[in-house]
Amino acid sequence: MFTSGLILLSISEQDLTSLNTLGLQAHAQALLRYQSPDQLPELSDTVRGYSSVFVLGGGSNVVLAPALDCLVVKVESRGIGIYAQTDSHVIVEAHAGETWHDFVEGCVERGWNGLENLALIPGTVGAAPVQNIGAYGVELDQRFHSLVAWDLHKGQAVEMDAGDCEFSYRNSFFKQAEPGRWLIVKVRFALPRHWQPVLGYPDLQRHPVLAQAGASATARQLFDAICEIRRQKLPDPAVLGNAGSFFKNPIVTAGVLESIRKANPQVVAYPQGDGSYKLAAGWLIDQAGWKGRRMGPVGVHDRQALVLVNHGGATAQDIKLLADSIRADVASRFGVQLEQEPVVVGTPGDNLRG
Repeated sequence: MFTSGLILLSISEQDLTSLNTLGLQAHAQALLRYQSPDQLPELSDTVRGYSSVFVLGGGSNVVLAPALDCLVVKVESRGIGIYAQTDSHVIVEAHAGETWHDFVEGCVERGWNGLENLALIPGTVGAAPVQNIGAYGVELDQRFHSLVAWDLHKGQAVEMDAGDCEFSYRNSFFKQAEPGRWLIVKVRFALPRHWQPVLGYPDLQRHPVLAQAGASATARQLFDAICEIRRQKLPDPAVLGNAGSFFKNPIVTAGVLESIRKANPQVVAYPQGDGSYKLAAGWLIDQAGWKGRRMGPVGVHDRQALVLVNHGGATAQDIKLLADSIRADVASRFGVQLEQEPVVVGTPGDNLRG
């Protein structure tokens, strides 16, 4: 009996197709909805009855296999508030189930600035540090303060700072940890009182409102501009299934960049602090001829080569075949290995099509 409100869904309610933004056909052994920290002790007791567990947020960064032999814990907790204040920062705390974009907009409306460059990134607050999300010159770890995670195995809460989270490019402690062990409960962000807009990316510098405002741009202007730019480039998952940026921007040495540049003078690359360079994966995929191409029920978006889309009825195996083909072509042409961002859950298996 679930005295604190945990809901373990019956067999007829385990379809996960609508719970992942790629819209892949998927079913789980069982599905449980987590909505409040009061449920955490009982949650630990429940997961011990399953051989494996997968924690699901907004479903925007996953490739789900058709059959998941596990308990899926859907994170739906809500709540936003000020955790602490200093002379230089406001520390804002949000529960893991909050929708990331709504949280960012809410911060802008309250004058808690610093996250606006990360507007319109799909997913939940709890998933954001797992991926160490970033966009338009701002990475989550630059605004991160701390988080509370629940150890499902030990049944206890753990406070973690940035060092504990081991952030790196699109990576964190949680992506390397034992699957199904950790559930992020709350995340805190240190947002600067003396805020300045981050406008280094060319798309931002070309935007008419931001170009005119320059360093005087407001957080709301920056938020609105980034939403406009992203909507022009990226499909709405509610209309066309996708997981956002499917591949990481590869990091290469200066020597590798120079080799690519000899045959491709227009290669898009951004210098990093350690002397390496970040290549634009979308540019590489576009140059390899994949932009707008379709392979069965899946394809590459016609406005953004970094986005793989589900035209309807696709499975994880369809995505795998497309992603493998893109990787092979990019490696053959540029000598660069692409790494995908979304996490594969389960075994894709073979497609059974008539």
